[in-house]
Amino acid sequence: MTSGGFNWNLGFQWYTASEREMDRRGGDRSLPMRTPAMAGGLLAIERSYFYEIGSYDSGMEIWGGENIEMSFRVWMCGGQVFIVTCSRVGHVFRDVSPYSWPGGVERILNRNTLRTAEVWMDSYKEFVYRSNPDIKKTNYGDVSERVALRKRLKCHSFQWYLQNIYPESWIPAKYYTLGYIKNRQTGECLDVSGKKAGDQIVMSHCSENSEGQVFAFTHRGEIANDELCLDTVKRGPVTILTCHRQGGSQQWIYDNKTSTIRHISNFCLGKPSPRDPALPSMGLCMGDMSQKWIIEGLDIDR
Repeated sequence: MTSGGFNWNLGFQWYTASEREMDRRGGDRSLPMRTPAMAGGLLAIERSYFYEIGSYDSGMEIWGGENIEMSFRVWMCGGQVFIVTCSRVGHVFRDVSPYSWPGGVERILNRNTLRTAEVWMDSYKEFVYRSNPDIKKTNYGDVSERVALRKRLKCHSFQWYLQNIYPESWIPAKYYTLGYIKNRQTGECLDVSGKKAGDQIVMSHCSENSEGQVFAFTHRGEIANDELCLDTVKRGPVTILTCHRQGGSQQWIYDNKTSTIRHISNFCLGKPSPRDPALPSMGLCMGDMSQKWIIEGLDIDR
């Protein structure tokens, strides 16, 4: 069974339903299932509640993003969102979009996404900005009325939402830092640009506009780029796999004193070897410059 979720840039996706939710229903697959997010075209809501909770954000344009915004708003402001598993919905997909897109589709989607992030995500909005560097150029308009709505409804924080409604989210509720990871000796950064699960991570020239060089160092010890985590066994290689939240091969420790990134296997991440000049290496922890790393914005007390 699947429930709705989203990635760092708030793109809606279907994911396997959590064990937590399956347990809550006592294994009865016919019962309605709580979902952290909903698909926009499959919505049923009581009319009076729709307006009580804030209807749609009138500052959004054309199409896209309203489903994530409403999901955050309903959950954070005291409501619930369910998938009614035995319901049937007919949906006709058009061959061609009937809408015009002033400024282009990307501008519209970025505007709507930023309105959601600015109103509902608190400091976690940085995940949206860092996963889509060009989005900061988008004018998202005036959100003061939506901010006032949130205050008037006495809504929870986004951290509450992550901890209580969507602890499985790829956006971690607790993390030390979000940014680049640069080798002190080479000046190059870890990079997953263009990579998929199972590929090896690479080192490349650091760029502030590369979403593939943005990593969350989480309280679980994960080094994650969206749903992909650094994964290795002892001497490597260092690959990227879907984050499994089980520690082990995806658990890392940063030592503030030595600036080293040590794997749970007690081997350390280092610069590439001459044999593989684009791939970070794993080796015995020697503490030399080749194994020292700068982690952007690291706040170990966060």
